[in-house]
Amino acid sequence: MPPRHRPRQLNEAARLTDQLTAADYTKRDIARILNRDPSLVSQFHTRGKGAAFVPALRHVLHAVQEDGITDISELTALAAGHITRRTTRSGARARVRGKAVLITPAGSGTGRAGAAAIASGSAPLRPLIAEAARLRLRLAFTIRMPKSGYLHTSGSRADSPGVRRDVIQRADHSEERSYGSAATGGFDAIDIARRVDAAGGDVTAAVHQWLVETGRIHPSARITHLEIRTWRPRPSYGR
Repeated sequence: MPPRHRPRQLNEAARLTDQLTAADYTKRDIARILNRDPSLVSQFHTRGKGAAFVPALRHVLHAVQEDGITDISELTALAAGHITRRTTRSGARARVRGKAVLITPAGSGTGRAGAAAIASGSAPLRPLIAEAARLRLRLAFTIRMPKSGYLHTSGSRADSPGVRRDVIQRADHSEERSYGSAATGGFDAIDIARRVDAAGGDVTAAVHQWLVETGRIHPSARITHLEIRTWRPRPSYGR
């Protein structure tokens, strides 16, 4: 008889994740709460990772089950204070890769998502947008897609730029267009963050939906690259 394989025993992070999943939170939701990529949450089950997130997951699960908190933003803020860094065998804090996005004290920040990240919902841009919303910043974005995806010719006033200098033609018949700037006021990061929340944390889908709703692209258009820029709005003084 062939040898029997024992089922893999789930670690604590995986068990807590399953309980949150039973409470109608997707792995993408849990990743947003932990401010991590969904692929890492999947590795709680497949590779036994997640020990550093157990305290945060316990507090989040308690907040959901006992306190009735359901808002992902609130759960994210709650989890942030309970996430511990891994340690090496000597007890020192383990080094981790730096984030791809950063907001300076002046409010300036930039994040980019290429083809691979676009396919996963532009996950690297989620922390940038969330932090920009927390700081009440303004933001703008640049998208790249095949020319056929746009409804208006480049530089059209029906499209956000209204001027050709914000449009870049590419040799592969794609085109980059920028929407929003410090000169025009840009967009409220809080509103964009809400759109991302409504899209289940998918930044690509949220931006795509905005472009469709505002009559700028075809519903079938496919974004291939996305960039987010942030800045602090200038204070307005009353007369």
